[in-house]
Amino acid sequence: MQFSESWLRSLCNPALDTDQLCHVLTMAGLEVEESRRVAAPFEHVVVARIVACEKHPDADRLRLCQVDVGTAEPLQIVCGAPNAAAGLVIPCALVGARLPGIEIRKASVRGIESSGMLCSARELGIAEDSDGLLELPADAPVGMNIREFLDLDDHLITLKLTPNRADCLSLAGLAREVSALTGAVLHLPVVAPVAPAHDDSRAVMLDAPAACSRYCGRLITGVDAAAPTPDWIRQRLDRVGIRSISAIVDVTNYVMMELGQPLHAFDNARLQGTIHVRHPHAGEELLLLNGQTVVPAADTVLIADESRALALGGVMGGENSGVTDATRDVFLESAFFAPEAIAGKARALGFSSDASYRFERGVDPGLQQTAIERATALIIEICGGSPGPVVAAISEPHLPRRAPVRLRTARAAKIIGVDLGHEKIGQLLTGLGFAPRRDGDDFIVTPPSYRFDIEIEEDLVEELVRIHGYDNIPSHPPVGRMAMMALPETRRTAMTLRRALAGRGFQETINFSFVEAGWEADFAGNTSPVTLANPIASQMGVMRSSLIGSLVNVLVTNRKRQQELVRAFEIGRVFSRDDAGHPVPGFTQPQRLAVLAAGPVAPEQWGQGTRSVDFFDLKADLEALFPPGTLSFVRTAHPALHPGRSALVQSAGGVLGIIGELHPRWALKYELGVAPVVFELDLAPLMNEPMPACREISRFPSVARDLALIVDHALPWQDLASALREAAPPIVTAIELFDVYAGKGIAEGRKSLAFKVVMQDTRRTLEDAEVENVVAAMLAAAEARFGAELRR
Repeated sequence: MQFSESWLRSLCNPALDTDQLCHVLTMAGLEVEESRRVAAPFEHVVVARIVACEKHPDADRLRLCQVDVGTAEPLQIVCGAPNAAAGLVIPCALVGARLPGIEIRKASVRGIESSGMLCSARELGIAEDSDGLLELPADAPVGMNIREFLDLDDHLITLKLTPNRADCLSLAGLAREVSALTGAVLHLPVVAPVAPAHDDSRAVMLDAPAACSRYCGRLITGVDAAAPTPDWIRQRLDRVGIRSISAIVDVTNYVMMELGQPLHAFDNARLQGTIHVRHPHAGEELLLLNGQTVVPAADTVLIADESRALALGGVMGGENSGVTDATRDVFLESAFFAPEAIAGKARALGFSSDASYRFERGVDPGLQQTAIERATALIIEICGGSPGPVVAAISEPHLPRRAPVRLRTARAAKIIGVDLGHEKIGQLLTGLGFAPRRDGDDFIVTPPSYRFDIEIEEDLVEELVRIHGYDNIPSHPPVGRMAMMALPETRRTAMTLRRALAGRGFQETINFSFVEAGWEADFAGNTSPVTLANPIASQMGVMRSSLIGSLVNVLVTNRKRQQELVRAFEIGRVFSRDDAGHPVPGFTQPQRLAVLAAGPVAPEQWGQGTRSVDFFDLKADLEALFPPGTLSFVRTAHPALHPGRSALVQSAGGVLGIIGELHPRWALKYELGVAPVVFELDLAPLMNEPMPACREISRFPSVARDLALIVDHALPWQDLASALREAAPPIVTAIELFDVYAGKGIAEGRKSLAFKVVMQDTRRTLEDAEVENVVAAMLAAAEARFGAELRR
């Protein structure tokens, strides 16, 4: 909402400058979004009158003007404005004046000396374009500073109001707020009832009382609708962003901005019979003032007469019943529409209006009579006419009621953190216009009709702290003893994992848990994901059960930006259905770690050749997160991964996750080029790490033997290695696979696996016979379990 500071100060003028006023409003919850001057700074511009005006002797389009600027002698000024004429009162920039982008100097124009410049609104910086000189009222005091006369030092302040503060959508509401915040005296306009001059009226029927529970109407006859709007009204409307239309319409807009009550004026000659507030008939159409023909929805409120619809109630009037310059009798409307009856109606039709903006947030249900009296007085003052009686149709059961709210002093002190005391609380509530009543240590507060947002005790506490000032609440540092929780040595944090992965060249990503349903099908084989009832976007309609899709999307984004080397990881929750054994019935939400590597192993360089990252590169990164020898890998199939290049990741505690190359089908579908490699693990097992333990370092030499065994081609090397470890005595310190061979010299369907077996004792040097016995025992175990043969 934009308003004029000058208009506000006419109602409540605190001893604050503009910046201080804006700060007070912002700190009270009425955020000031912008504050700017009505006109840019300039000086030496005064009110002037053209005394004489004649054609320039050497130019057809220039006029030679004698201008009275309040000095002893008139100034001679050459002017090219088409509306320059004798007797016109206009702004005049004197020699030495600095206007926006212009410095005024004495000059010769076609041989005639010119001592100043007659100004348009654009040249003063108060309008973007203009057709000629800015014409001022004939009684404007000649010689007066134009900034003072036009109040150009006024500021336009724009507020970013929250929906619950509809009471501040008017100057009166803002003045009440400023008075409560600063203690400045409030000078609201005194609205006296206008006595009817005749008995003519028009009956009103509330056929939809739940939507419109109060409707006031008044007939004003004999008006001059073509009368000009006074400059002070036009100026105030212009500074709140409303265009002047005609005197009667301007009055309704002025009262709306002053008091907060939207009004509408009908041409009484276009109305027939009783005014009905009803819902539309099937197929009923209405031509609105904006030229749009609409078919209102069944729950829309219409203002109608006996023959047709006249207006969309609380939204916009109809074209065929509005006032024109020929209007002589006006039927003035002032009504209360329930917020729920108006909310969304204008947006559904593709536009917005000042009236709907206010009604859907809440208008004071006790304001209608006051507003119609205020508008009546202004119309009679400007346009003349004779008012009739105010006809009011009221449905008492449907009018909003403000229930009393109990405020406990102790409760307020606990929430605010400061004991304001009974006296201070009473002052603050009284300053807000709440008229509190004491009940022991409590206050009973019945909110005013214009405060829709006061319903519970916490609302009153919020008002107290707003008006008292957030800046006035002391900030007390905590004084309780704080101790850091001990982190067990067998646990590591997610941050430790993040640092480890970052140290290996990976970058963390954070992605939405809402994903496309297609990702779930492609990367998790999940055809029944957790579906969102109200997704924030159509492509984010389900909850992810795997992190792989999110990382693939990160890779897609980087590929589109010509980034080839991508190393990314994410630690996040996944969501799947599980109807038993979980605090949130029906779902599990475990945390997982997923890692993706794509592109070359290293940036292009002279020191090594270029090759793409592969399964074993990422496997090395994975194994670096665990103690040596902890993990094992078993070939598997997974919807997201290549069928021959994927494996389960296992440890002694069971399956941890999966690792593999992305399936070629998805690499092609998502235009990834060379398929990336990924792994995804449950986070919980990663949090555990063994207790560090010291081990004696042997001073005796180690003995190494190579053991090449021929086994079935389908046998995983890990199974054979496990059998060798089980058969090995404690002196065997390492068993490592160093060669795999199949071909010449090896029977078809068989392969050779060569292991290096390292033996060492901490107390003595091993003897050859002892070493040979160990090798024989391991060979015997391999022969017994897998039919292994020693390759010679």
